[in-house]
Amino acid sequence: MTQRIVMRTGEALVEDEPAWSAAEPEVVIGELDGPVGTAIANLMGDQSKGHSKVFALLNCDVQVRPVTVMVSKVTVNKEKYTNILMGTVQAAVANGVLDAVRAGHIPKEKANDLGIIISIWLDPSILKADDVDYEILFRTHRAATTKAIAKAMSNEPSIDWLLENQDQITHCFHQMAVDDEL
Repeated sequence: MTQRIVMRTGEALVEDEPAWSAAEPEVVIGELDGPVGTAIANLMGDQSKGHSKVFALLNCDVQVRPVTVMVSKVTVNKEKYTNILMGTVQAAVANGVLDAVRAGHIPKEKANDLGIIISIWLDPSILKADDVDYEILFRTHRAATTKAIAKAMSNEPSIDWLLENQDQITHCFHQMAVDDEL
């Protein structure tokens, strides 16, 4: 019998050369009969304009397991953005979830008992890009989803690693914010 998974969290960053390709999901994973299941039900029942919550689908009518709810980190108010988010990115997330099961990050026998909430970053600069390569976008979001799930399920980074490396890590946007103030 597999151990009960009440709640795990993780995040990842995967990017390619184009700025719009960055994928930076954050995940919460847990049993459907616990706080994560309650949160999923509340999210799906509490839709809000510009921040719709949708299931991760391989294609229309093909929802993945574990059930995965996507929530955009950016207010969605443009048709192009919606189409990319609910098309390429949605399919990439669904494939990334299945990749995580296939790799053993999520026990296959728990696929119907767990739920995932994934906060999605789709760079708004994609709206102005003329050279969008949807395969790159699909690949980065798929890999980032799998990586975030793997980190969540293995409790990475560990507290020991964080304490040991705390002073060597600077947030990538920290200096940018300081420079912008000058």
